[in-house]
Amino acid sequence: MQQLALWLYSLATWLAQPLLRRRLRRRAQAEPLYGEHVPERFGHYLPLPSGQGAAAGPLVWLHAVSLGETRAAALLLAELRPLLPGMRLLLTHGTATGRAEGARLLAPGDLQVWLPWDTRAATRRFVRHFRPALGILMETEVWPNLAASCRHAGVPLVLANARLNARSYAGAQRLAWLARPAYQGLAAAWAQSAQDAKRLAALGAPVAGVLGNLKFDVRPDAGQLAQGHAWRGRSARPVVLLASSREGEEAQWLRAVQEHFKEKPAPSLEGQGLSAIKSESAAAVQWLLVPRHPQRFDEVEQLCLAAGLRVSRRSCWSGEPEAADVWLGDSMGEMALYYGLADVALLGGSFEPLGGQNLIEAAACGCPVVMGPHTFNFTEAAQLASAAGAAERVADMRAGVAAAVALALDAPRRAVVVGQAQAFAQAHRGAAGAMAQAIARLLQAKAGR
Repeated sequence: MQQLALWLYSLATWLAQPLLRRRLRRRAQAEPLYGEHVPERFGHYLPLPSGQGAAAGPLVWLHAVSLGETRAAALLLAELRPLLPGMRLLLTHGTATGRAEGARLLAPGDLQVWLPWDTRAATRRFVRHFRPALGILMETEVWPNLAASCRHAGVPLVLANARLNARSYAGAQRLAWLARPAYQGLAAAWAQSAQDAKRLAALGAPVAGVLGNLKFDVRPDAGQLAQGHAWRGRSARPVVLLASSREGEEAQWLRAVQEHFKEKPAPSLEGQGLSAIKSESAAAVQWLLVPRHPQRFDEVEQLCLAAGLRVSRRSCWSGEPEAADVWLGDSMGEMALYYGLADVALLGGSFEPLGGQNLIEAAACGCPVVMGPHTFNFTEAAQLASAAGAAERVADMRAGVAAAVALALDAPRRAVVVGQAQAFAQAHRGAAGAMAQAIARLLQAKAGR
């Protein structure tokens, strides 16, 4: 039955290849990197450089699909390289933002490519071509054909910083005939939380420990953080950030701002629309929007302009933020700067059913968080942050705007929450070192056989 299931899945992924090519062409219009190295997506790679064969040293393959996983991978690699002197890295990704960020992690002798589409032929070509000594998947990226190809080639495959939320677990249970062999084929899985471990084990994954979340080990860029603090100190108003917002959330924010300030005792606002709301909000806080995906920067700007708001983009700042109703963070890799600039952050991805973005980074920067109802990507972190007083849970964007504005305008209470956020981030560090040691032991055990 399992063989038949995998065969049917393989047929479906093979038939879907033209759709993937079309999607890559569309994505490349906004993000050109999607149009580069396309043959790699189908398991066709350039010959390895001279000296990059199996005799040159152990090749450790690490897959970080997107930006967040790549940043977590950076923390793991910083601990892993000293434990494995001479290791070479094969770094793979699925998104353009992940690949761009991953280029910064490469050392001489390392390789970076796209992970192939999960067909049987492409994944087997990938494994045969690179012959890694070990494969590390970050967080959730367990694919049936990839796992089967590694098992066929004798490549140990592990899941690091592993998480499995309730929604994904329910989906995997529905497809247990396909998911279970993939999870059972892992050599080890190190879970973020006890709940993740329980779900992974129920699917057959060999859970080797609960080591916490790598993202707690992040060290914010000190220069960016200092610059953000300096700009915040020169701002005439407290700054409220909508951090890593996703599609639909900016429109929610606009409606919530309008509704919030209409409730204030200002009769002159009645019937005057958003222009009056704009002037009222300008007297309260400075808004900062940072969309999660760069292809949406222009879209978010147009949304604000259509609402009658003046917008100043980060890319146009020549020394400090320019006067405007909304500051638009249209840059990548500067979240520490934006969190440093903000007094309070609304957590993007949590006001639409998308699971929430990384609230740990905000806490590490000492930025209080207001989060919506959807945080299933960071369930335990959200619960711990709330219990520690580092974050506040609200029912919707309207309540979020009200809570964020109230905290931004209450300096004494905000100072307390800032301290609680920093303490929360510090208390849960250490996963990167523990995970690196576990991986090194597994690789050394394999080499000693």
